[in-house]
Amino acid sequence: MGFELEQCCGKGYEIPSVKTYNDIYEAIAGKDVICTDCLSADVLDDFKGCQVTLDALKKANSGAVLDPCPPFYRGEEVSADAIDSEYFVGYGFKKALLEIQQAIIYYCMTR
Repeated sequence: MGFELEQCCGKGYEIPSVKTYNDIYEAIAGKDVICTDCLSADVLDDFKGCQVTLDALKKANSGAVLDPCPPFYRGEEVSADAIDSEYFVGYGFKKALLEIQQAIIYYCMTR
């Protein structure tokens, strides 16, 4: 489909066969879309170097977007300044998620 998936995570949480970073600045450099996933309280310390901040987002490509997956929490996987920035896609972005998922499934099934 023309995109690459890479991840930034704490050591020991890597997805096999996916390029992994443990430093958010290195992970975000040159990216167009930055997504997050919520973290449970018991693993927050393991992901300290992975919080998406406005400073880190400035390493992304021009026009990059931040799309944190709800529920997300300011100060945990994403900083307040990142949510308040122009990178944040907004809360309405997930409206079309079902249609997007169906389109991806259709694409994969008809190739």
